[in-house]
Amino acid sequence: MILERINAPNDIKKIDPSEYSALAEEIRTYILDKISQNGGHLASNMGVVELTMALHLAFDLPQDKLIWDVGHQSYTHKILSGRREEFGSIRTYQGLSGFPNRRESECDAFNTGHSSTSISAGLGLAQARQMRGEDGYVVSIIGDGALTGGMALEALNNASQFHGNYIIVLNDNNMSIAENRGGISRALGRIRTAPVYNGLKENVSSALSQIPGIGNSLVERISRTKSSIKQLVIPGMVFEEMDITYLGPVDGYDIPGMVRVLEEAKRLNRAVLVHVITKKGKGYAPAEHYPEHFHGVGAFDIATGKAKGGGGSPSWTKVFAKVFCDIAAKHPEVVAITAAMPEGTGLKRFAKRYPDRFFDVGIAEQHAVTFAAGMAAGGLKPYFCVYSSFLQRGFDQMIHDVCIQHLPVTFCLDRAGIVGSDGETHQGIFDLSYLSMIPGMTVMAPKSCYELADMLRFSVDFNGPLAIRYPRGTALEKMKDFRPPIEYGKAECMFREKGILLLAIGSMVETAWEVREALKEKGYSVSLVNARFAAPLDTELLKELLTTHSVVVTLEENVAKGGFGEHVDAALAALDYHGTILSVAIPDCYVEHGNVTILKEMLGLDTESVTRKILNELERV
Repeated sequence: MILERINAPNDIKKIDPSEYSALAEEIRTYILDKISQNGGHLASNMGVVELTMALHLAFDLPQDKLIWDVGHQSYTHKILSGRREEFGSIRTYQGLSGFPNRRESECDAFNTGHSSTSISAGLGLAQARQMRGEDGYVVSIIGDGALTGGMALEALNNASQFHGNYIIVLNDNNMSIAENRGGISRALGRIRTAPVYNGLKENVSSALSQIPGIGNSLVERISRTKSSIKQLVIPGMVFEEMDITYLGPVDGYDIPGMVRVLEEAKRLNRAVLVHVITKKGKGYAPAEHYPEHFHGVGAFDIATGKAKGGGGSPSWTKVFAKVFCDIAAKHPEVVAITAAMPEGTGLKRFAKRYPDRFFDVGIAEQHAVTFAAGMAAGGLKPYFCVYSSFLQRGFDQMIHDVCIQHLPVTFCLDRAGIVGSDGETHQGIFDLSYLSMIPGMTVMAPKSCYELADMLRFSVDFNGPLAIRYPRGTALEKMKDFRPPIEYGKAECMFREKGILLLAIGSMVETAWEVREALKEKGYSVSLVNARFAAPLDTELLKELLTTHSVVVTLEENVAKGGFGEHVDAALAALDYHGTILSVAIPDCYVEHGNVTILKEMLGLDTESVTRKILNELERV
């Protein structure tokens, strides 16, 4: 295999150009084989194999820096930079990260996992390199979907002022995770498809070169000073108007062609954007036809493209999707907003049934929050459906535009808590902290799929900012007999005894249930409360229970700092409680990638660990 000759950065430069096509196919086969076993981001990686090869041919790593926006498309980069033999461990516990990671390799210049960050980071690296008098190139690779993010546009605006070489590669596959939306996408589409571009440089060059005596020198001069003759005949190009030199569009599967354009970009002493056209899922028919489905996948059968396993209980996302559509049928004021994640957040069904009430704003979480606020101020009932870790990007807007005005916007936070293989940048472990600190924000978390349904129905008539957070994976169906009506700010006392009080929220109620059973077997008397609300806390129930409980244990799938446990601790102090308080939460760390079960054991959130922690505390006191 040609691929076996690539064992270190820059080894690809030793490959004969006649072998490039064969190498690209070997890489695709290798990625497909490994991801079908472990899961991962498939469509985006299949689409950028040749582009990544061209980048590794045109630049010297790790001296030159490649910054991958989002970073889930960096699999070929990892393979070509000396991590081929480790690639089978990708996204597994203590294996390779599914995203660029500076701790993993010098060739990963910047950690990424959220969208629209690469131009800001790359520009900062380029500025630092220039000020320190260091050699080398900095290249940011960003997708057309990520370009809709406000941060990317802010960075482009700043890049136009940079006096030095800085290269932006626009990987244009006409997709973010879902189909692209909005004016930027349409503008790129016009550039991508305009017939005038095809052969334009050659035609104009040929015409000018016919001028006797000066033709050829004129062509060379224009090429040197403007970098592309296209600028002379196509005014108003968005990037050129921002003083960012535009090169392209370039075929993302023509390796020699891309290398030539990248070499041209290296000669320019300014910010330059290279526009490359690719196709998500390239080389694997199911991913080409259904790129959104193959954005992030679990293990699957290569022959059919169908997921392995499955069945059983529905996912939290599917439960949300069904109940939300039922609610919308009865409430025409309900509208749904997503930031390029209609399938991941369960809104596909809603979008098909109520297309005029569905709004995909693209990768633009900040805008989505304030857009929802405007809708709420205008009399609608907006629901912004988003992954927990992505809502962090709209924190200021939640305070300034939603909560200060006490507007009835509902935030549905999918993937809250430990999400597993996507790792540090995607774990939804901060939302209880950052949401419950905002005055006026009500924060809820269901213990089961039935409670999620009840909370969604409760949200329709709730007149104020509200967040409902629920985890990734299979929705818990047991405990359906424990389903009292939702009352604002009221917890659910599931078992009332004496001695030990387990106070759990969301996904940790199931763990608390199992811990209670383990403690009961050892002869302890244990009460169990499902908090339901992280904000406001049910202090009345707490006050009532404290007189009969000498130990209070809080359980949450969130970081300890600023989380549910800390708020309970403060409430107990205010109630002058002198018993033992024990907090079960995620410690002060960023949680790496890996299987959710393994991660919970490592963090001490599994039933056995929690039970042992409580028993140790009981022995100590």
